[in-house]
Amino acid sequence: MIGKYLSRALLYAVLLLAALFFLAPLYVMVTTSLKDAEQIRSGNLLSLPGSVNFDAWQTAWSAACTGVDCRGLQPYFWNSVSMTVPAVLLSTAWGAVNGYVLSMWRFRGSELLFGLLLFGVFMPFQVVLLPMSQVLGYLGLSSSVAGLVLVHCLAGMAGTTLFFRNYYAAIPKELVNAARMDGAGFWRIFWRIVLPMSTPILMVTLIWQFTNIWNDFLFGVAFSGADSKPITVGLNNMANTSSSVKSYNVDMAAAVIAGLPTMLVYVLAGQYFVKGLTAGAVKG
Repeated sequence: MIGKYLSRALLYAVLLLAALFFLAPLYVMVTTSLKDAEQIRSGNLLSLPGSVNFDAWQTAWSAACTGVDCRGLQPYFWNSVSMTVPAVLLSTAWGAVNGYVLSMWRFRGSELLFGLLLFGVFMPFQVVLLPMSQVLGYLGLSSSVAGLVLVHCLAGMAGTTLFFRNYYAAIPKELVNAARMDGAGFWRIFWRIVLPMSTPILMVTLIWQFTNIWNDFLFGVAFSGADSKPITVGLNNMANTSSSVKSYNVDMAAAVIAGLPTMLVYVLAGQYFVKGLTAGAVKG
């Protein structure tokens, strides 16, 4: 009995140390953002702020700063919102329909098509930068938020299709066959039978896509214009702005602002993400 309690205490101790190790950077970022310049110079990295000061947060959010294209994070934040929300919804809906077709309405060559589609999951995105920029130019979407939405929909299609296809493959085919015998068609089966059973994988895909798109830097810096840069590009510009005195508190506040939406998503919906994974998102 004593050995059981000791092993459990050791397990909790290891987990606590791991949690402290991974949360330490967040702690440093938050505490540094709440200090003024004098506290940063006179204190140490792990010290608590002597007095809470939100001036760095205000500067990071809306105040102009010196440097190349550095205007505070506010415009970049709303660019990311206007890009991420439609891209997440469209890529998820696209993947749901693709997974539905490839799992329940198979046709000649569907397995080959699915295998080719999987190349998009493992293909490095750097190889599509040049052809994608040409396509956006042909469509008149260069340097626009709409162009970034299209890029992220195409980049995420392979992953979302894989999620939904593997999940739908575990749904009993008798349900679909019975609906067909009753005269239900393609879309009726999808809306009335398949989609209501898709809540777990929908949550997984929405959270996964939101995280990938919000945190993306490569497509944002390659395909955005002066008025369409996402928050990751804005954060990079702010952190690398030329200044005689480095404002570490402003940089830390900006980093927390940039990461806050994804943190909130996982705090509020993380349990659904775990449940969705265990409910069949990785079943083959």
